[in-house]
Amino acid sequence: MNQSTATAANAAAVKKKRRFLNRWEAPVAGYLFIAPWLIGFLGLTAYPMFLSLYYSFTNYTLLEPMKWVGVDNYTRIFTDDTRFTTSVRVTFQYVLASVPLKLVAALLVAVVLNKAIRGLSVYRTAIYFPSLIGGSIAVSILWRNIFGVDGIFNEILGTFGIQGRGWITSPGTALWTLILLTVWQFGSAMVIFLAGLKQIPNDLYEASSVDGANKLTQFFKITLPMLSPIIYFNLIMGVINSFQMFTSAFVITNGGPMNSTYVYALYLYERAFSRYQLGYASALAWVMLAMIVVVAVIIAGTSRYWVFYETETGRKSK
Repeated sequence: MNQSTATAANAAAVKKKRRFLNRWEAPVAGYLFIAPWLIGFLGLTAYPMFLSLYYSFTNYTLLEPMKWVGVDNYTRIFTDDTRFTTSVRVTFQYVLASVPLKLVAALLVAVVLNKAIRGLSVYRTAIYFPSLIGGSIAVSILWRNIFGVDGIFNEILGTFGIQGRGWITSPGTALWTLILLTVWQFGSAMVIFLAGLKQIPNDLYEASSVDGANKLTQFFKITLPMLSPIIYFNLIMGVINSFQMFTSAFVITNGGPMNSTYVYALYLYERAFSRYQLGYASALAWVMLAMIVVVAVIIAGTSRYWVFYETETGRKSK
């Protein structure tokens, strides 16, 4: 009797252990697979973010002992920092011009490349290629040489008898050269638009043709509404990336002339790595995050009026 009882107890223990292992085997395997990403996220993203949040409430400078100052950094930013105001103004000018132009260029090229033409894959690759190298220092240096006083662009204008100018040394055109560089990098958005165009049923275009709709009407009544979720996605991503633009402004103009290209990220860099005011720069970084969140929330709030999704009851507004 004792032996049978012990055997039953052992069987119950084994069964319980097996249930425990079965219960945790899949989650543990999952965590092991995502461990590299999880370690990288915690060590390279989450920890630095919270550390910078702590630094934003200090006078951390690398040269003096760190001291807690509370919200003094934020108070200085909004009440006694004219360069902050200048950088915000220039950044919003850059965002408001570059993001719509980039989206329009990407969409129009995607519509053209959506046609069945010979060598289409070659064209797609060639147009996408600038997006791979557009943010590099080498391209920024090349861009500076192209639009310099003795650059290629002025030489081309000279062949038509047009007197060029220093496009990157003139306050009225310097920012537009950076905007043009950004628009030139529309390849990523174009690829996403192309994927969306492939998902639009041909039946919609055929039915509208029977009703007498021309290509322009089809574009505004079918293509744009069906692509509105993708436009929304590209718009959000474009705004986020534009707010963080740094390399081209730093390499091509270094914020000049007369602060006409003095974008926010360049000002943050100057505070952190030229003046070594890391606490103040951390506060600037969190203000940038707040601005991006506010703009994204505003765009998300307006999306209900212009973003449409396919549903079981038909196409309806979000």
